[in-house]
Amino acid sequence: MVTRLTDEDRALIAAAVAAAEARSDGEIVTILAPRSDAYHDVGLHYAVLLMLLVPIGLAVVPQGLIDRASAAFLGWGVELSRPLVMTYLFAKLAAAFLIVRLLFAWMPLRIALTPKGTRNRRVRRRAVELFKASVEHRTEGRTGILLYVSLLERRAEIVADEAIHARVEPEVWGAAMAALVEEVKAGRPGDGMVRAVEAIGEVLAGCLPARHDNPNELADRLIEL
Repeated sequence: MVTRLTDEDRALIAAAVAAAEARSDGEIVTILAPRSDAYHDVGLHYAVLLMLLVPIGLAVVPQGLIDRASAAFLGWGVELSRPLVMTYLFAKLAAAFLIVRLLFAWMPLRIALTPKGTRNRRVRRRAVELFKASVEHRTEGRTGILLYVSLLERRAEIVADEAIHARVEPEVWGAAMAALVEEVKAGRPGDGMVRAVEAIGEVLAGCLPARHDNPNELADRLIEL
């Protein structure tokens, strides 16, 4: 499920970031992605698995059924030579592989059959990559924090720079994450990001209150990939 944001959503998110940063030395970066990975390897794994099941399935088929099927297609009295059997087995393996690869070209099926743990790891990995590229070491006091939302997986991640990570335990972000995921699942990612930014702002205001000189070191606008 990929949901498009409106200009109003973008403006509300940017305003929420600005309001949160006004109360804290923290710098919030928001990124919205349609997905975190293509999961092509998942389709490949299922295709290989089905290929391995083909000889197992043939091994358990009763010999009488095999004889009747070969007679129906090849005629009675045809000997199942080794080259013929191997050709038939190769054709079955190739067909199984291609059928699964074709089915997994449909993204909804691919994501539905991707294990939850795999989806979570891919989203986290992508969030860390984006944090390193757009947030890490880009503020004077190492006070950057990334709010990353991946729509296809309906998952979000919060990654904080050194100064914030040293002051805040990871579980503290639970309220922000819960509010965000609830809205994303309901098809309202814009509202979810606003609520999450507000919750992040509350935490930052407590652990990194704003100084008199509180420059805006990172852009407030939402980054859409």
